[in-house]
Amino acid sequence: MIRVGGVGLRTRPLRAFLSALGIAIGIAAMTAVVGISSSSRAELDRTLDALGTNLLTVSPGQSIFGEAAELPEESIEMIGRIGPVRQVAATAQLGDARVYRSDRIPTAETGGIGARAANLELLDTVGAEIRSGTWLNAATARYPAVVLGATAAERLGLGAAGTDVQIYLGGRWFTVVGILAPVPLAPELDLSALVGWDAARTYLGFDGHPTTVYSRSVESSVEAVRAVLGATANPAAPNEVEVSRPSDALAAAQATDQAFTGLLLGLGAVALLVGGVGVANTMVISVLERRPEIGLRRSLGATRGQVRAQFLTESLLLSALGGIGGVLLGIGVTSGYALLQTWPTVVPAWAMVGGVAATLVIGGLAGLYPAIRAARLSPTEALSTP
Repeated sequence: MIRVGGVGLRTRPLRAFLSALGIAIGIAAMTAVVGISSSSRAELDRTLDALGTNLLTVSPGQSIFGEAAELPEESIEMIGRIGPVRQVAATAQLGDARVYRSDRIPTAETGGIGARAANLELLDTVGAEIRSGTWLNAATARYPAVVLGATAAERLGLGAAGTDVQIYLGGRWFTVVGILAPVPLAPELDLSALVGWDAARTYLGFDGHPTTVYSRSVESSVEAVRAVLGATANPAAPNEVEVSRPSDALAAAQATDQAFTGLLLGLGAVALLVGGVGVANTMVISVLERRPEIGLRRSLGATRGQVRAQFLTESLLLSALGGIGGVLLGIGVTSGYALLQTWPTVVPAWAMVGGVAATLVIGGLAGLYPAIRAARLSPTEALSTP
């Protein structure tokens, strides 16, 4: 039956290819969308495994009168006294300190770069890495030295740090001793110029109040630490403290990606439906063109059931070719995109099996009417067709 059902595909290869292509495009779209989404989630899981999900941040909120609150200077030390907390560091926004490539840049053209005072422990606490140069140390943190975030360095046109590289920060020159790689769990650092805590006090009028405190805790105690961070950071007004978990933001971004994936899957389903209509159209035309063949088979003893099975098999074969081709094409697109993004390539088995199964269902429905129509032709009617 499979051999007989494949006669129509072998005798009209171009038509069969174009019909299968419609199915393949829909399946490839759905497979690629699922594959790229799964690869993205795998990359997120790998990133979180590397960076950890035990990082918590504390920042000032608003007072009951709607005014901006501030964290006490002692908040860093108090958070460090929490038992399960293993690392703690802080930054402070220096709102009056503007960052420029040189003193010739117009005042308004800051490039959105902000200046921040930073603890020496910041690098290890947030899981940041140095791309060029070095991080601040006990000596450079006291003098006009600065470490730039990845985006800040890009906007300033700096590709590497060095003793001869300087920027104009807060009305004086600072030497760029280091440039950070992007920091996934603290993206605000990417667009920052980081100076030492003591240097900020000496040269930039820093008052010592932190604006963001980062802490890493024992993994099993993260939620318990999160519950007491507000009261520990500011015992006098714990309601004026905001506590967040950066990994939650990444998870929320992934949820947004999943919603977008659902939309793309809908578009892929539409493409698959269009491909099914193409298969149905091809099979109807095939029945009309092959009426003499149908009449000859009937006159030689083929039953209606056998004729019906022949054309239904042909439709299923046509759809299966499109489905298998679409899955392979989808895997290729996923692999190429994942390789370009340096992600792990992940295509769920259910997506591949489901793709082929969906094409068989579409093929069966698309070929059912033409198969029934072919089986209803009487031998004399079919043979008399010119």
